[in-house]
Amino acid sequence: MTRAAAFFDLDKTVIAKSSALAFGRPLFQGGLINRRAVLRGTYAQLVYMFSGADEDQVERMRAHITAMCTGWDVAQVREIVEEALHEIVDPLIYDEAAELIEAHRAEGRDVVIVSTSGEEVVTPIGAMLGADHVVATRMVVAEGRYTGEIEYYNYGEAKATAVRDLAAQRGYDLPECHGYSDSSTDLPMLEAVGHPTAVNPDKVLRRVALERGWPVLSFTSPVSLRSRVGGFPRPPRPLLAGAAVGVGAAMAGLAWYSRHRSQASS
Repeated sequence: MTRAAAFFDLDKTVIAKSSALAFGRPLFQGGLINRRAVLRGTYAQLVYMFSGADEDQVERMRAHITAMCTGWDVAQVREIVEEALHEIVDPLIYDEAAELIEAHRAEGRDVVIVSTSGEEVVTPIGAMLGADHVVATRMVVAEGRYTGEIEYYNYGEAKATAVRDLAAQRGYDLPECHGYSDSSTDLPMLEAVGHPTAVNPDKVLRRVALERGWPVLSFTSPVSLRSRVGGFPRPPRPLLAGAAVGVGAAMAGLAWYSRHRSQASS
């Protein structure tokens, strides 16, 4: 028998918000960001939900993230995320995504979360979902703190490379694999698998999906995993994670916010 997997983007595909932007308040309470940053992050979350982010905006977010989280204590960040995870993220899981994940696991496929956000955010969420593997961005850490340098950025074509590498390592037959995303920036990942699907797609991805005859799904019903009977099974082996941009990604929308506001006032 050939092995296969279902590869899921995370934000607006499995959960109803940006996983990173959602942690602004816990980071504020932990003393890592100020109140103004929380308010700007909340605004950025709303803009993200309604208009998404193109490649240029994501690049500006990336640059701002690295500058902001430089010097943060990694252990403190992980502790903040772990403590706030169920309160913040658990109610945001799309019911439709939860059912889809359960269906893939029932059919014998591994479930893989492939996200641009940080391991401190993505790995705990992956464990909550019962994912077999997580691939995310990796920042350099020295003496327990972020240096501000990015070792690996899991975005765009890099996601497709990660999918192919993991398939080679785990023996997945890519033509039999499934892929899910909301963003046109994930087209390389979707093109790497035999069964791509657009979920809550942006305009570009919707157009491409319709042109190519890909399924287009609309997920609209966030639900707490704890409210689902039995929740999710634990993964059958330890969760494999690429590391991450750090929960500095929690305020990834700050640069976006500033640019959007200046454009609106001009």
